[in-house]
Amino acid sequence: MLRDASVLVIDDEEIMRDILQTLLEREGSRVSLAASGEAGLELARSQTFDVAVVDVMMPGISGIETLDELSKLDADLPVILITAFASVENAIAAMKRGAFDYITKPFKNDEVLAVLRNAIERRRLVTENRTLREALRAQTHQFSEIIGRSGPMRQVFDLIAQAAPSRTTILIEGESGTGKELVARALHAHSNRSDRPCITVNSGSLPPDLLESNLFGHVKGAFTGAVAPKKGLFELADHGTIFFDEIGSVPVETQAKLLRVIQEREFMRLGGVDTVKVDVRIIAATNIDLKSMVEDGRFREDLYYRLHVIKVGLPPLRDRRDDIRLLVQHFLDKYGRENEKEGLEVTPDALDLMEEYDWPGNVRELENVIERAVVLATTARIGPELIPDAVRTSRPFEMPEFVMPAEGISFKEVVAAFETQLIERTLVAAGGVQKRAAEMLNIKPTTLNEMIKRHDIRPRRRRGVARRGGPTGGGSLPTDHAGPDDPGAID
Repeated sequence: MLRDASVLVIDDEEIMRDILQTLLEREGSRVSLAASGEAGLELARSQTFDVAVVDVMMPGISGIETLDELSKLDADLPVILITAFASVENAIAAMKRGAFDYITKPFKNDEVLAVLRNAIERRRLVTENRTLREALRAQTHQFSEIIGRSGPMRQVFDLIAQAAPSRTTILIEGESGTGKELVARALHAHSNRSDRPCITVNSGSLPPDLLESNLFGHVKGAFTGAVAPKKGLFELADHGTIFFDEIGSVPVETQAKLLRVIQEREFMRLGGVDTVKVDVRIIAATNIDLKSMVEDGRFREDLYYRLHVIKVGLPPLRDRRDDIRLLVQHFLDKYGRENEKEGLEVTPDALDLMEEYDWPGNVRELENVIERAVVLATTARIGPELIPDAVRTSRPFEMPEFVMPAEGISFKEVVAAFETQLIERTLVAAGGVQKRAAEMLNIKPTTLNEMIKRHDIRPRRRRGVARRGGPTGGGSLPTDHAGPDDPGAID
């Protein structure tokens, strides 16, 4: 996290600048030093930094004034204030002025590094969220309800743009939850029928007689209860579009009448003898293999080929993982507005879990996960603890890589490396709570704690991720944020 980070240190004490420079450069950071607020601001005007560390008590411009000026130059720059005067009042005042965090002297090295990691992570999140929002606004296609910029989705957008102006029947294939109805509505919206109705038919939700009555209408007395003539959906959609959702569930006896509408553009109402002419474009969708249904005799072959003039294949979410972050941001903005919780962020750990999950329910499942997380969120950040167990526990465990030397391997070292990875991954899936992780591993919490200490696994503060010991050493996990029922919760 700190490697290659650009850090601005502003402190009038040379020894403090030297300490921070040595500490941060050991972590791989690029450090710029300034002995006064004025000098620090000059540096900030000429280059961009990931984080600034500013002493509060300095001659000339104070640390608080420097904070204000840095915020004007870069509103997203996290500023950490350091002071020798530990007081709640100073801390509150600094945080109200926009400071990211507050550290008192003398400080511990690992405390400074943890705060800096959190600050840089925050900077990265803010930048990434802005990039995603800009990408959402600047999508090159005009299908605003369909979110995606991956290769498979660009092909879908191109096909929609080419097929929309025509009258041709279109078959949309894709798993449940991939957005087939959104594609159908985009096809209608970009056709010359856009000012006419687009009616959705839930093909499998009605028995055959009622389905036919809804589609074609009926005359008075056609059946018991038909006390008046009724127009069907085809008449209501005249010069517009009818979208058959899950066309494979249409009964075989109804398929023949549907074929006639496609071929002849006419039909008869139930119980009627007069022909009704219509001009309706048909878009159908399926999540099953219609070709296999044809082979089994459950779907008419002639109707299949009439529907299959242009096929739009929607990829499952697992095949377009590049779109997951964009979709997460879209749903985060949508449900943040609906629940008056705008500005929420998803932590990198939670995003990693979502990108590794296979999403059997596709985009619809992802949307439900984000809506749930937004509703349950009590802070501005959504971490792994707000992600359902099905997503968190699906993360695969991989054997650590190792090179087989000619003289063999160290069995203990390989096992220890795998144990470390297993514990780290489980802690992430458990939202950082040791008790929950122990339950997932079917071991006692005390046993897990001993293993954590033995493998020197350390937390990454303010995130639900475990870390092995860094240059400052250490090994035990803090329990200052653990509740009475959650011993050893990672902060």
